[in-house]
Amino acid sequence: MNRPVPPLRPDGHGAPPPGGLDDVRLLADWYATGRPATLADHLERHGPPPVTAAGGGPPSVPLVEAVEAAGLTGRGGAGFPTARKLRAVAGRRRRAVVVVNAMESEPASRKDQFLLAVAPHLVLDGAVLAASAVGADTVHVCLPRDRPAQYRRMDAALDERRRARLDRVRLLAHALPHAYVSSESTALVHWLNGGPARPQGGPPGNRERGVDRRPTLVSNAETLAHLALIARHGPGWFRRLGTGDEPGTLLVTVAGAVADPGVLEAASGTPLATLLGRAGGPTEPLGAVLLGGFAGTWLRAEHLHTPLTRRDLAPLGAAPGAGVLVALPRSACALTETARLLGYLAAQSARQCGPCRLGLPAVAEDFTALATGRADQVLLSRLRHRTALLPDRGACRHPDGAARLAGSALDAFAEDVGHHLAHGPCPAARRPPRIPVPPATPPETWR
Repeated sequence: MNRPVPPLRPDGHGAPPPGGLDDVRLLADWYATGRPATLADHLERHGPPPVTAAGGGPPSVPLVEAVEAAGLTGRGGAGFPTARKLRAVAGRRRRAVVVVNAMESEPASRKDQFLLAVAPHLVLDGAVLAASAVGADTVHVCLPRDRPAQYRRMDAALDERRRARLDRVRLLAHALPHAYVSSESTALVHWLNGGPARPQGGPPGNRERGVDRRPTLVSNAETLAHLALIARHGPGWFRRLGTGDEPGTLLVTVAGAVADPGVLEAASGTPLATLLGRAGGPTEPLGAVLLGGFAGTWLRAEHLHTPLTRRDLAPLGAAPGAGVLVALPRSACALTETARLLGYLAAQSARQCGPCRLGLPAVAEDFTALATGRADQVLLSRLRHRTALLPDRGACRHPDGAARLAGSALDAFAEDVGHHLAHGPCPAARRPPRIPVPPATPPETWR
């Protein structure tokens, strides 16, 4: 991949995806019209949010029960059951707050950026419905500071809703520092409370004491868009696509060595190879794919038949993660690519706990030595030992993701590791990088 993934699909006209529209829900308006949906477009297609149509009272079917029956899980990466998050906040005594996490700090992902560009009111409907379900009077929409055009579009969408007097809660947009860990839920809350956008470890959690010390629901933008559709169409409709254990659709950013990179919507359980095919197919023979983003898992090409579900990917040590699928050709050096990703993850840590201050740089340095042919006799054993020390020790899950990436590379590319250790770097290690890595954002700027 020699250039960043475009925020919209390259056709730019909303042409139907390969295979038709059978599994398109969140992006249906885009494919139907070829333009971002205004509030008038949105209301014409979907009608007002059910809570508004009911005169400000609860939806005819209690939302939390509908979401639970639908089996909706978070689309931000963790896959936590959405109904459980709603109940945890709704059960508190104080007035709650809702935070829309649209930061999308995973560098390889464009799904939330795409969704907010073409269907912002679907996300905002979901946020308003979630606010009604948990008893919130304020919704904070968190966007990255370095995408001013995205912020202006969101501000315009919020203005449309205010002029239409559509919502009975306050909706506010915020532009936050765009660092890798600034999208972590406690980092968002800490920034909204006046601090830097750094993760905060330890109790109490956001659900007990978040923004303004009030119970706070933090939810990914895509998750809220699904919630808005479930509220309108019901859990049975949502379950018509996907698998029994993991129903519904999800947005996936397909990038790398494919002819038509971009954002796709697909039913859960779609094989990885099918997703690559819908992105135009590989442009050259593939050696592996990176699933889940920079903190994801490398999978060899022989695993491309695997369905995109947590259940099917678990035996491979993988998960859908942030909904990213990067195709790496055989002509690239996977160890060199991994070393660059680890260097970025080390530079993007909050530097407030041992695994981030010491462990991540050490792992990144060892992996760079392996990739560039500067390995000593004990490097591999030292690298595996250091990688094993990272998980479950940090103030957030940032070290866990880096450990997952490093460990999967050592396993998936064991033959390459042996060659680099015995003979030095392969010829592919000297070729231009295939996965773009953005500049790191220093922690001192996260305010």
